[in-house]
Amino acid sequence: MKNTYFNLIDQSFYFPQEGFDLRDNTLTFHGISLKHLIDKYGTPFRFIYLPKIGDQIKKARNLFNRAIKKNGYKGNYNYCYCTKCNHFSHVVSEALKHDVHLETSSSFDIDLILNLHNEGKIDKKRIIVNNGYKTESYLEKIISLIKFGFTNVVIVLDSKTELDRLVKLAGDTKIKIGVRMAINEEPQSAYYTSRLGIRSNEMLEFYEKEIKPQPNVELTMLHFFVDSGIKDSLYYWGEFQRALKLYGELSKACKTLKSLNLGGGFPVRNNLGFEYDYDYMINEIVKNIKEACDADGIKHPDIFTEFGKYTVGESGAIIFKVLEQKMQNDNEKWYIIDNSLMNTIPDAWSIHEKFILLPINKWNNEHERANIGGISCDHSDYYNSEDFNQAVMLPKNEEGDAEPLYLGFFHTGAYQDAISGYGGIKHCLIPSPKHVIIDRDEKGNIVDYVYRNEQSAEEMFRLLGYKEG
Repeated sequence: MKNTYFNLIDQSFYFPQEGFDLRDNTLTFHGISLKHLIDKYGTPFRFIYLPKIGDQIKKARNLFNRAIKKNGYKGNYNYCYCTKCNHFSHVVSEALKHDVHLETSSSFDIDLILNLHNEGKIDKKRIIVNNGYKTESYLEKIISLIKFGFTNVVIVLDSKTELDRLVKLAGDTKIKIGVRMAINEEPQSAYYTSRLGIRSNEMLEFYEKEIKPQPNVELTMLHFFVDSGIKDSLYYWGEFQRALKLYGELSKACKTLKSLNLGGGFPVRNNLGFEYDYDYMINEIVKNIKEACDADGIKHPDIFTEFGKYTVGESGAIIFKVLEQKMQNDNEKWYIIDNSLMNTIPDAWSIHEKFILLPINKWNNEHERANIGGISCDHSDYYNSEDFNQAVMLPKNEEGDAEPLYLGFFHTGAYQDAISGYGGIKHCLIPSPKHVIIDRDEKGNIVDYVYRNEQSAEEMFRLLGYKEG
């Protein structure tokens, strides 16, 4: 009996499974023939399957609303999309079709909000949560947005110093703010406390002495976010309970506080054996908030989540062709693909993120362990372990096979373009800095000039599909 790749997958996982199936011995993604796309467009190419975005939004919203009803919870649920995960026009527009609110991270994000308003995709009642460190430009644009008539802008303070600068810029304009709680990091982290947010033991004093005296400032939100994600772990629940305790203390002191923002953090499937009980986790979150608030005798807050990776991650994929198979010693085989992994899925190289890796064709061929290498000259341009079993298994290219092997990395819809700098895009839409050239003339005098200025919002938006050109 031949040990085919299909046998390996079928014995190891439930297959077919959501999003993945076979048709004519080739892989399909949500019913779409990937071989057809390869024949039509060639390789390499990346794609986004837009309907998956709406599916994710509806799934989370339904589970939260079900948990709210089940637990007799009195607050509302609000789904925000984190624009930084994927800024492209087609992605943000698809998310907005499902009535999401928006979370911003930097100055250019405010230009994006205005652009969406000008296109008629959002109105001025849309909730806009402003996160990230507030540069002067970022604060100025946020205040301009409020003066323009956006009525549900919440500026989440990442640092105590942001309040003074914000108040000076706002003048008589009334503003709503949130405060971000600095979390304690996991034990294996390189540092103890997140650089983001305000220390929880300073929060009450900060409110009483600096926020409360401001007549035009209204505190409405406590923001809490664990970078490693919402997990059923002692660490997560410990930080979650710290946030609930702080919310209770702040709520008793501040009657306008009405929202608890859990940030993002729901995982996406990164292997075929992925298991995560979204229903259980959401129910536990809602139940714990209710119990803590009831114990403190305070109202149940409106719950906010900022799902970015969860929203768009599972909608994306990148398809490659194997150019050559090389045996470099007695044990290691290399599959060389037709692009650079460092450039196209930088998460895999920089933070060792794992994705679902599957062949598109040759499922009836025998399988073998392989290393995947990109065509760049960099030693680190490779992928050789999966999250589930620490080994990459792929079909052999058997003698007489005329067709090349095609590979797909799936659920790559979040962050890859921004981190790799696709076309000049940057993470959080933070622009490339000004580029200055320094030289000396024949007399030894310094000569310097600007080679290229900092990127503009217009340049970014052309790359992202919001403007033509």
